[in-house]
Amino acid sequence: MSLMNFTSNAMQFLVLLFLFVIGLFVLAAIAMYVIDRSQQHDAIRRNYPVIGRFRELFSTLGEFFRQYFFAMDREELPFNRAQRHWIDHASEEHGNTIAFGSTRNIAVTGTPIFANAAFPPLDAETKSDHSLVIGPQTETPFVAPSFFNVSGMSYGAISKPAVQALSHGAAKAGIWLNTGEGGLSPYHLEGGADLVFQIGTAKYGVRNDTGGFDDDKLRAAAAHETVRMFEIKLAQGAKPGKGGILPARKVTSEISKIRGIPVNTASISPNRHPEAADNAALLDMVAHVRAVTKKPVGIKTVVGHMDDVRALFAECAKRPDDAPDFITIDGGEGGTGAAPMPLMDLVGMSIREALPRVVNARNEAGLKDRVRLIASGKLVNPGDIAWAMAAGADFVTSARGFMFSLGCIQALKCNKNTCPTGITTHNPRFQKGLVVEDKKDRVTAYAKAIIKEVEIIAHSVGVSTPRDIERTHVRIMQPDGQSMPMDELHPEQ
Repeated sequence: MSLMNFTSNAMQFLVLLFLFVIGLFVLAAIAMYVIDRSQQHDAIRRNYPVIGRFRELFSTLGEFFRQYFFAMDREELPFNRAQRHWIDHASEEHGNTIAFGSTRNIAVTGTPIFANAAFPPLDAETKSDHSLVIGPQTETPFVAPSFFNVSGMSYGAISKPAVQALSHGAAKAGIWLNTGEGGLSPYHLEGGADLVFQIGTAKYGVRNDTGGFDDDKLRAAAAHETVRMFEIKLAQGAKPGKGGILPARKVTSEISKIRGIPVNTASISPNRHPEAADNAALLDMVAHVRAVTKKPVGIKTVVGHMDDVRALFAECAKRPDDAPDFITIDGGEGGTGAAPMPLMDLVGMSIREALPRVVNARNEAGLKDRVRLIASGKLVNPGDIAWAMAAGADFVTSARGFMFSLGCIQALKCNKNTCPTGITTHNPRFQKGLVVEDKKDRVTAYAKAIIKEVEIIAHSVGVSTPRDIERTHVRIMQPDGQSMPMDELHPEQ
C-alpha cells in the first residue's frame, strides 16, 4: 500500500511539475507576445509575435552551421547574406569590421579590385566630398551635397510609413529622395528632404485628362521648395520597354487621388511617353518641363544599344540648351515591385557594362560639364558605389539598399501586398511593424555608413575624396584569373 501511495504521489508530483513547466512556457510566451507587440525596432517580431523570434535565431545559428545546412554567405540571389548583413549592421550603427578572412571569391570574372596606394594620405590630409551643381544654367540650380542618394520608389509601390521614414532619414543624412513615378505625396514632403520628382510615362501627379502634361500641376509641384529636380523616366532596369505596374489591391483611395487614377484598378503605365518618339522630341519634352518648372530636368533610362546613346548625345551637342541636366543610367539588373520575368531577367545592359561606355560617349560629345550622370541598379554596398564613382558617375542612387535599411528581409512579396515588414504593403496589420521613429534613423545611419566607407576606399587608393577615384584605381578580374586595369579595359575619352 505504501508503494502504491508512493507511486501515486510521484505521479501527482510529475503531473504538477509538468503543469508548472507548461505554465512557465505559457507565461513566457505571453510575456514575449506583449514585448514583441510593443517594441518598435523589429517589424517581423512586431507583426509575428513570438514566432518571429525564430528568424533571428535561425539567422544567428546559420552563421555557425551554414557549412552543413545553409547556403554560403555569397550564394543567395538577388542579394546575398553578406550584402544584407552589411546593410543591417550599418543601419544599426554596429560597425562592420569582420574577422578571419573575406568570404568573397575575388576570382569571379568582373570583380573590381581597388589598387591601394603605396603612400595613402594621412587621416589629417583627407576631407569629405564636395557638393556638385546640377543644372547651373537653370533659374533654380540644385547644389547636390551628397554623391549617394535614394533612388525612385513610388508611394503605392511602398507604404506610407516607408515613405515617411525615407523622407525623414534622407533629410537627416543630407541626401536627396526620388519620389518614384507615383506622384508627390504629403509623406514625401513631411521630412523636409531634397526631392527629385520623377515623371513616369503615365505622368502621375502632373497629368491632364488625356494623359499629357498639365502645366499647372507641373508648376504646383515645382512650387515646393524641397522639390529640387524633375526626372523624366523613359525606362527602368527591371522592365525596359514596359511601363509601371501597380496591382489593383495597392490602388487605395488616397493613392488614386495622388496619381489621378481609378481606385481598386490596376495601374498600368504606357510603355513609353507618346510625345517622345525620337531624340529631338525627347529634348523638346525636357525643355518644356524645364521652362515650366524653372528647375533642373533629367531623364532615366536603360542602355540597350550604344548607337542610341551616341545619337542622343549628338542631338544634345547640337542643342545644348535643351539637353537634360542629368541622365540616370539604370542597369538591367535593377529591381521593382512588379515586372514580367523575361524583362526582369533578360532585358537591358548591366550597369557594370553600360556605365563606363555612357561616360565615354558623354565626354566624347563634349558634355561632361553639361550633363551629370547618375548610376543606379543593384548598387548597395561601399565597393559598388566606389566602383561607379571610378567608372565616371557623378552620383549613385540606390532603392533596394534603403529598403534593406528599413528592415526588408527579401521575402519577395513586393507585388502581393503581403510584405511582412510593412515596406511594400498597404495592409494596416503589416504596416504596424514599420515604426517611422526607429526606421528613419536606420536610413540615416545606412547613408552615412556608405559615405564613410567609400571615403575609406578613396583614401586607401591614395586620393582625398570619392569624387577623385578614377579608373586607374580599379582593376577588373578577367576569365584567366588575372586582373586588368579598368582604364585599359575602358579607356577614358
